[in-house]
Amino acid sequence: MNDSERDGAQVSTATTADTTGEAAGIPELVIISGMSGAGRSTAAKCLEDLGWFVVDNLPPALIPTMVDLGARSQGNVARIAVVVDVRGRRFFDNLRESLADLAAKKVKRRVIFLEASDDALVRRFESVRRPHPLQGSGRIVDGIAAERDLLRELRGDADLVIDTSSLNVHELRAKMDAQFAGEEEPELRATVMSFGYKYGLPVDADLVVDCRFLPNPHWVPELRPFTGLNEEVSGYVFNQPGAKEFLDRYTELLQLIAAGYRREGKRYVTIAVGCTGGKHRSVAMSEKLAHRLVSEGVETVVVHRDMGRE
Repeated sequence: MNDSERDGAQVSTATTADTTGEAAGIPELVIISGMSGAGRSTAAKCLEDLGWFVVDNLPPALIPTMVDLGARSQGNVARIAVVVDVRGRRFFDNLRESLADLAAKKVKRRVIFLEASDDALVRRFESVRRPHPLQGSGRIVDGIAAERDLLRELRGDADLVIDTSSLNVHELRAKMDAQFAGEEEPELRATVMSFGYKYGLPVDADLVVDCRFLPNPHWVPELRPFTGLNEEVSGYVFNQPGAKEFLDRYTELLQLIAAGYRREGKRYVTIAVGCTGGKHRSVAMSEKLAHRLVSEGVETVVVHRDMGRE
């Protein structure tokens, strides 16, 4: 886990003051900082997946401006996460002033600090063969020491410190989910994609389903011109032995897989459903499978990659 892993939002109404002097409509703010290589990017991506509007490497002096813009967004940006790191070190002295400004505006803010041991950080930088941003002409450990000194005060002021020395990416995401997902289970979004094997496997598929065990409507002259979106074609496919049973059992399997994906912090899954040409069987099965997923509360998009290519 390191900051080379890199890779949303919602937010309240316009800024007005209530009778207690607290501002209404001001976005909630999380500032993510910490040691380079400790997982800031993973933490930020987790919040993005939970619906936060994430800004990477924003100069601290601009944080109040970002919050003000969010407050004027007519409810489009209710939660903002800002990644602050040593790449913006010339602006870093402005952070305390910005925090004081936010406090005066009654902004609800939290500082999350990602920490890791020197050994863990050295291993991570060496594994990606990148220099530490502060090491200059020295060694990685020199850069780590300089960064610790620079961030010492911020670490002491942090609302949450997470030591990632022994955590993998999934474990860090689980910790972030525990802090920010609330009582709700993390949402899973699915793309169900039909395809034709003769055009190649989808490169972005997480799971692949093969429908070629079912008779092909292509060989039924009156069905050949149509696609799996046609009721007659779909009826033909699901009247074949094993089709409905396969749909039922695969849906059950997906329920098990989806629960595991949520635990591991995976938010997106692409299920590729294939037949020979991607026109009949895979299309019909994709439509039914997507309907089942939606009924289970999974946000689902259907894509028919190869339909119409013939």
